[in-house]
Amino acid sequence: MPTVKSLEDLKRIREEALAKRKVKTEEGKAQIIVGMGTCGIAAGARDTMKAILETIEGESLSGITVSQTGCIGLCEKEPIVQVVVGDQPKVTYGKVTGDVARQILKDHVLGGKIVEDHVIPV
Repeated sequence: MPTVKSLEDLKRIREEALAKRKVKTEEGKAQIIVGMGTCGIAAGARDTMKAILETIEGESLSGITVSQTGCIGLCEKEPIVQVVVGDQPKVTYGKVTGDVARQILKDHVLGGKIVEDHVIPV
């Protein structure tokens, strides 16, 4: 953590933090999180992750961050994918096969239209 020696240092650090936060929530920036707990992997989450990464690479999509997490707690709905676009609320999808993952990328991430058939109500 940087040392704060003056009010100007504090203001500079604050501005840097706000700029980083803005980049994360910028319009059009998307984050995709794939549940890769034991139950998710057993249900096919590796294939889902592979389909997402191949689609992003194959179509040269930018502004999309893909990450993985452990168990989300809805084992019967695995594989689970969560999508956050800009500062919109997170959408959780269940039973996401490779084909469904490609549809989510096309319709939701790129088109802004939630794929209602696979949404898990929160």
